[in-house]
Amino acid sequence: MYKVLVFAGTTEGYEICRFLADHKIETKGFVATEYGSKSLTESEFLTVQTGRLDAAAMEEIFLQEKPEMVLDATHPYAAEVTVNIRTACENTQTAYYRVLREAGEHEDRAVYVDSVQAAADYLDQTQGNVLLTTGSKELAGFTGMKDYQNRLYARVLSLPNVMKACAELGFEGKRLIGMQGPFSRELNAAMLRQYDCRYLVTKDTGKAGGFQDKIDAALECDAVPVIIGRPLKEEGMSVRECKRFLTEHFSLAHRPHITLLGIGMGSQKLLTVQGKNSLEQADLLIGARRMVDSVKRPGQDVFVEYRSREIRDYIDAHPEYDNIVIALSGDVGFYSGARKLLEVLCQDREDNTEIEIQCGISSVVYFMSQIGLSWDDAKIVSAHGRGCNLISHICYTEKVFSILGTSDGVAVLAEKLVKYGMGDVLLYVGENLSYENEKIFAKPASELTEYKGDSLSVICAVNENAGTRLETHGIRDEEFIRGKAPMTKEEVRTVSLSKLRLTADSVCYDVGAGTGSLSIEMALRAHQGQVWAIEKKEDAVELIHRNKVKFAADNLEIVEGLAPEALKDLPTPTHAFIGGSSGNLKEIVKLLLEKNPQVRIVINCITLETVSEALETAKEFGFEENEIVQLSAARSKAIGRYHMMMGENPIYIITLQNPGK
Repeated sequence: MYKVLVFAGTTEGYEICRFLADHKIETKGFVATEYGSKSLTESEFLTVQTGRLDAAAMEEIFLQEKPEMVLDATHPYAAEVTVNIRTACENTQTAYYRVLREAGEHEDRAVYVDSVQAAADYLDQTQGNVLLTTGSKELAGFTGMKDYQNRLYARVLSLPNVMKACAELGFEGKRLIGMQGPFSRELNAAMLRQYDCRYLVTKDTGKAGGFQDKIDAALECDAVPVIIGRPLKEEGMSVRECKRFLTEHFSLAHRPHITLLGIGMGSQKLLTVQGKNSLEQADLLIGARRMVDSVKRPGQDVFVEYRSREIRDYIDAHPEYDNIVIALSGDVGFYSGARKLLEVLCQDREDNTEIEIQCGISSVVYFMSQIGLSWDDAKIVSAHGRGCNLISHICYTEKVFSILGTSDGVAVLAEKLVKYGMGDVLLYVGENLSYENEKIFAKPASELTEYKGDSLSVICAVNENAGTRLETHGIRDEEFIRGKAPMTKEEVRTVSLSKLRLTADSVCYDVGAGTGSLSIEMALRAHQGQVWAIEKKEDAVELIHRNKVKFAADNLEIVEGLAPEALKDLPTPTHAFIGGSSGNLKEIVKLLLEKNPQVRIVINCITLETVSEALETAKEFGFEENEIVQLSAARSKAIGRYHMMMGENPIYIITLQNPGK
């Protein structure tokens, strides 16, 4: 006994048979010829019968098998067969359903609709510009579409009364094209390209009306012809509608095969063979507009979306799709949205959804090959939508590859390099990689300070004078630009920094920064974090600026003002050093704890009164970690041919922190 009988003979019928069998629904498929039977493989849940049947034979089979339903997926022009199947179902009281070709979709990729309203309804579910060539009398039927004034371009006769009537409907300016035909294929194609139209709406006006020229132009421009007036008048459901119906009827689990596909830079020529095969087999393509436009296949269903949650919701709401490809730029493992997307797709799923990840060619691989440099020894980072201290990387690495995220990204980087004395760094710049308008060039940073380019450009900075990054703090006092402002000396600075326990991405405050010696060393150690130097004295602020430039501490920001007021609008700190509080120690600590209860604080105290204040503060706020170190350092001084040890002022280094809960 079979639950479903499918009269196949078309690709739609074969697809429905395989869909049912894959979901373990007992199915019998009927094909008229041996050729048709070769398109179906019998299995535990699928039996194939070959040969033509008349109405009487069909009735006999229906009475014998007593199926839940009969699906008629025969050819649209096999009218007699359809009549026989429908009659046999009526006589045996068997549920009958007609499966048609995709909602008017013809082999030539045209979409046939019954009326202007049907055309408008279809277009309302799509995206992209539309060229209307149906004349002015039909325009009113399209004004119910969402955003029609921004999507539709109407081509009408250039008569005053016609133009006025169109303007009253909202078609004016560049959205209204007044011209007298005939229109050649070339002219139609030029208009489609000029207005970036993805659809062309027409009536089947025959040769005299230039119908074929419109269709040919649309196909040439990869635009979908929407033809008002379907060749056959049949009611039924599409393959996808049928799959949805069967899923609901039999309560089938939706188990699509989902492929996260890295498509490279965008050009078809960079697709892997594996990627091409996946795209050929996909019945749904998902991705951002630029992604899907570069790889979509004729007649393929497309959902334009890049947000992870929206993608999952769409997949869950459309069980008719079995093989789904999500197109992602570059490689799925190189600064890609694949990680978040994978998390969302797998979240709270109890089904057996199969998710496959297929690699692509990343921008770094492609770009470095184009400029003839190896990338195995390069520092690879991204400044697109994230914090990244490129200057620090370029200072200490001979070769740095980075994705930029703004049209002035190259200029901003070049300006900083010049500011920090690195204007001779060679910048390789790549834009629109793999596309026809690809642009790759190399210039010193000093020549690119005003350059405007593509927002998603990439660069490779080559610094032949790159230094060696200190693995520990310890800049000599003599290397700092000095003035009258106080400076935390090298020995005290070293111990204080060790007590701070910075990480590469720390967010630090230096309160009472003085010359900025400690700020500089904090910035160099937390080279992918951020340091804020707070100083109230104008001359000291100037010194900090000069030291920032000297040491290329691009992640150091300088705030002129008095703490705690000057701290209120700053980002949440992970660490804070207090070298001078101007009597506001308690208020400063209170604000730090409000910003981050687990902030790590190091305080330098010279006077006993400050020590006492620090201890009272620690007690009041109940710090679980409370450490005091007294440091007495002495330096040798030459006295003739002898050396004496000269003591520095003793200092107290206090560390406070509440551990994370």
